Amino acid sequence: GKPVVVLSNNDGCVVARSNEAKALGIKEGIPYFQMAQQHPNQKIAVFSSNYELYGELTSRVVEIIRKEAPAYFRYSIDECFVYFPEGQRTKVEGQKTTVNFQRWGEHLHNRIKKSVGMPVSIGIAPNKTLAKIASKLAKKFEVYRHCCVIDDNEKRIAALKWLPVEDVWGIGRRYAARLQALGCRTAYDFACHHKDWVRLTFNNINIVRTWQELNGEDVVPNEELAKKKSICTSRSFNGMVSDFETLRTHVAN
Repeated sequence: GKPVVVLSNNDGCVVARSNEAKALGIKEGIPYFQMAQQHPNQKIAVFSSNYELYGELTSRVVEIIRKEAPAYFRYSIDECFVYFPEGQRTKVEGQKTTVNFQRWGEHLHNRIKKSVGMPVSIGIAPNKTLAKIASKLAKKFEVYRHCCVIDDNEKRIAALKWLPVEDVWGIGRRYAARLQALGCRTAYDFACHHKDWVRLTFNNINIVRTWQELNGEDVVPNEELAKKKSICTSRSFNGMVSDFETLRTHVAN
């Protein structure tokens, strides 16, 4: 019930926010000193990053996923893809039946919450991009009970109409601005274009793959995810630094 933020290395920028902090209008990536200036009278709980703790929690969560899933691929410190081979079967009361994905997802959430004490959001869909969207829905709306399954075309279209195009996995800020200028406000607007239009307009294989996945295809390979790198530009100082020891200490940290 209280606004909470977590800061980046050197306590430079806000990198995580609770829903209460988001409601105050605190933006992700804002320098900490600017946040303090913009919200001087708000009681906001502020914490430094603790990557040792995050790594330990992630290992515990992944160990549970490893036991519950046929196959998995760890994507980042807080994300993991799980795979059910086509035609996957599981035994229930001695008989073979198809997996009830909603029940499986809710069971996984409950087990992680009980064992680790941390809630997770689970999205299940035919490919990674749609699964990421389903995960956003599971986190946003309590009706999904922490697990959202996109398993038919009607659910896929509804999810794409809900999601702003800038929030689609694989579409960065620059491409989002171009899409918005071309009239694509939602993921659905983008998905409705023809593949040739996407290819000619952007001339980028990753954008084409994103379009394919929004339309239900499974084309993003694991090998490319493993090579993915991220770059963060953050402010570590709240003003000009002229003292060498202060600068050296911050850089060393």
